[in-house]
Amino acid sequence: MGEKKAPEAVTEKNSALYEVARYLAIALFHTLMPVKCYNRERLDAEAPYVLIANHQHALDPVAMAMYIPGRQIVFLGKKELGKGKLAERLLARVHCILVDRHNTDMTAMRECMKAIKMKKILLIFPEGTRHHEGQMEQIENGASLIAMRTRAPIIPIYIDRKLSFFRLTRMYVGESIPYDDLLARGINKETCEEMNERFRETFRGMIAEAEKQHPKK
Repeated sequence: MGEKKAPEAVTEKNSALYEVARYLAIALFHTLMPVKCYNRERLDAEAPYVLIANHQHALDPVAMAMYIPGRQIVFLGKKELGKGKLAERLLARVHCILVDRHNTDMTAMRECMKAIKMKKILLIFPEGTRHHEGQMEQIENGASLIAMRTRAPIIPIYIDRKLSFFRLTRMYVGESIPYDDLLARGINKETCEEMNERFRETFRGMIAEAEKQHPKK
């Protein structure tokens, strides 16, 4: 008998494990690791769309999922998380696409395109890894390329600090990032780099506004 394949991360069916994780998140992020989301109504936009966010904690996707009730997001995670068949299966069941960050991963790219085609919400961390300083400076081209190829709206989320016990973390949802002007010039290395710079400018503005509203102590 052939070896069984892990279940697909991108599927039409909702995952029971995902919903269990969401309810656990509600309990966790309203008590021990408090999280507050600003402009949450922007997440009610019609799918598909791409969420981009800075990444500071392994539970960031779970915190965001808590604020998108009734819909299950698909998100990218480094392939190292899927060591072993059990881990791979569990991650697939919560809609995590495992990606090789150090090489061009066409399988992960196709899964991302599939998610958008199926009118899902796709969460990408453009920096490709966690950065605790909160900036969005070292950006890979993946998010830009996926968004431009699918023409999906891009909604940014800024997380102001690493999720911590008994310390409030704030998530700020920004307005959709326009890029029709870049599409008109075609999808190439230059326009992807300009999209990345647009991401940086967006997050710089969101960080400045967040610090104005809630200065860090």
